[in-house]
Amino acid sequence: MEKFFKLKENGTTVRTEILAGLSTFMTMAYIIALNPNLLTDFGANGGQPLWNAVFMATILSAAVGTILMAVLANKPFAMAPGMGLNSYFATVVATIATAAGVTYVEAFGGGLAIILLSGILFTVLTLLKIREKIVAAIPQAVRLGIPAGIGLMLINIGLGSNAGLYTADGEGPFYMLASFFTNGPSATKAAMGDSYGTMVLYVITMFVGLFTIAILNHKKVKGSVLLGMVAASVLYWIGSFAMGQNPFASLATASFIPPFQDMFELTFFKFNFPTLFSLGYFSAIMTIISFCMVDMFDTIGTLYGTAKRAGMLDKNGEMPNMNKAMLSDSLGTCVGACTGTSTVTTFIESAAGVEEGGRTGLTALTTAILFLACMFIAPIAALIPAPATSAALVFVGVLMMSSLKEVDYNDISQSVPVALLLIFMMVTSGVGNGIGIGLIAYTIIKICMGKIKDVSILTIILSLLFIGKFFITF
Repeated sequence: MEKFFKLKENGTTVRTEILAGLSTFMTMAYIIALNPNLLTDFGANGGQPLWNAVFMATILSAAVGTILMAVLANKPFAMAPGMGLNSYFATVVATIATAAGVTYVEAFGGGLAIILLSGILFTVLTLLKIREKIVAAIPQAVRLGIPAGIGLMLINIGLGSNAGLYTADGEGPFYMLASFFTNGPSATKAAMGDSYGTMVLYVITMFVGLFTIAILNHKKVKGSVLLGMVAASVLYWIGSFAMGQNPFASLATASFIPPFQDMFELTFFKFNFPTLFSLGYFSAIMTIISFCMVDMFDTIGTLYGTAKRAGMLDKNGEMPNMNKAMLSDSLGTCVGACTGTSTVTTFIESAAGVEEGGRTGLTALTTAILFLACMFIAPIAALIPAPATSAALVFVGVLMMSSLKEVDYNDISQSVPVALLLIFMMVTSGVGNGIGIGLIAYTIIKICMGKIKDVSILTIILSLLFIGKFFITF
């Protein structure tokens, strides 16, 4: 194991790597149930069989993709069907179903064909090393904003969709933070009724977990993120029992038999190319390119951001074996398409494991094994409450924002692109979107400043491509 993963060379140990892999898994385990919910509209489209199929595809694609990252690149990054991309995929499938006049399940095969082709395109770009030229074209200003942007996304996910401190539209089962402080707890309790207690438990759980992680990290306790999540989970379980709820009730009716049959019947290599082109050839091609671009830039941003935070960049600001990491990601997308899910990409939650000291592929391998185990113990993994996950996400997000101290705020060609990148990355929940607006802003400002020579041709081309992407997809 030492020889294969080069643990001593990377300044780590087996224990550290396993703890890091466990931390990464616990922060991204939510995708196991959330992805099939999003791709099937909580079972409304395709019913329970399609939900089961996507559930298995999610686990297998995450495990295989992460194993590829461990073996090919020896990096501590985990992969799974990407958030944002899965919602976009569901929209595309619904559009195909309407255009082709077929059921959602039949159109699902058309969507999988798009993912397969985008994955193949991504793989070709990586093998031809065009990807390296694209990375080199990203200006220093944009590079500095990437880790901080990812940090804001983690904080947003943790406080919003996971912990329920607020919702994007001010509605939902919990309260919007501003309204709570504006109207006061009494008015909020009157408006929420019985769900008020649950909301309070969520918030307290998240903050207790966050403070526990922060204190343990300050004292340099190994496994601080994991221990904080465990402490938060225990508090949540005790609170649930105190309110007369049973957080373990789902185990009584849970099935521990993997639903392989549904996957083989509905999604496994079930590509439907004829329905794909019901969108029209131009729209189909642009959709494929769009998925490829988003996957590529999300991956570039995530790999660079987490690697920078961990001190894994070389003296030139590059990550060793970046090309192999990108190849692993592109192959993971192909695996996802073959099993039956949307684009598989490197997860920003990998930062949790990196923060715990994960530096090699052993971290990723540990995460992959835990994903595979969830084929049999998914109900148990689901017992980790969302606010416990939120605590880890918020803490890691805060740490990743430290890259902003290197930005030259007196230079508008740095400060403006970084500010726009941060806002777009958080609001759109897309790393690629943030990079795109950052590149566009940098290019325009440099040209208007009369410094077009500072902008490479490839940077200009990428900016134009992103302008085209935004107009086509928004």
